[in-house]
Amino acid sequence: MTTWLNTPFETRFRTIDGLSVRFAESQDHHDHALLLSPWPESLLAFEPIWWRLAHQTHLVAIDLPGFGHSQRRDALLSPRAMGEFLIRVADAFGLENPHVIGPDVGTAAALFAAALSPGRLRSLVVGGGATAYPLEVRWLLRDWIEASDLEEYRGADPRAIVADALSAIERYAVPDPVREDYLSSYEGDRFVESMRYVRSYPTELPQLHDLLPDIQTPVQIIAGRRDPMVPAVNAEFLHQRLPSSKLDLLAAGHFVWEDAADEYAALVTAWWGGGYATT
Repeated sequence: MTTWLNTPFETRFRTIDGLSVRFAESQDHHDHALLLSPWPESLLAFEPIWWRLAHQTHLVAIDLPGFGHSQRRDALLSPRAMGEFLIRVADAFGLENPHVIGPDVGTAAALFAAALSPGRLRSLVVGGGATAYPLEVRWLLRDWIEASDLEEYRGADPRAIVADALSAIERYAVPDPVREDYLSSYEGDRFVESMRYVRSYPTELPQLHDLLPDIQTPVQIIAGRRDPMVPAVNAEFLHQRLPSSKLDLLAAGHFVWEDAADEYAALVTAWWGGGYATT
């Protein structure tokens, strides 16, 4: 069990569907929410908003399999398969009708979960993940997706790759223990293998495109106007196609859950407080 900076924000491990999954959990409340780790970070990315969201909602944050410090299963390294796994996670924690926060790589997974299990999730908060098709991605993410193969990355220092991506954090001063958690999450072959998830986008995002108009789950989309990896057109793409959605573009880059934590938390609490029911 890891205690972050001597606060009650603790991480533990639970076996779900045969995989060791790292999680953090707040005290129980009537309402529940499942939070999905962004990449290449971990569930500790939610620390800036954790206490504001946990005030009235039972939170369960997980490192997705193959990300953060959770065990990898190659068959889950695609948004559709991960979306199906999310329902098993909710079942394992007894979350009957939870809200879901799925930034970054969690965006497509959460949308697939809502599409494939109608009514199972109360609402989604997504954004910062590629969803548009044809693909609209830039900078490092485009390089990772379009690389002819993974061999050039196998010989690279994964800590340096992650540090390069984290350089896009504009304002949030990442505490040293948290930064080390991010870097250590992808040591060895963990980063290069996690790339398989985003490299499935050219195949899986067209499938998601066809499902979007039938998703009845309310969706709050939060993204950064200046995102250097996942342009805001991805958020607009979702808003135009989802039957029940709300779009907020913040004056930030990619890591809005950290760089614009106050605004992000305010939008989420307003959404959970009833916004999702009127969208």
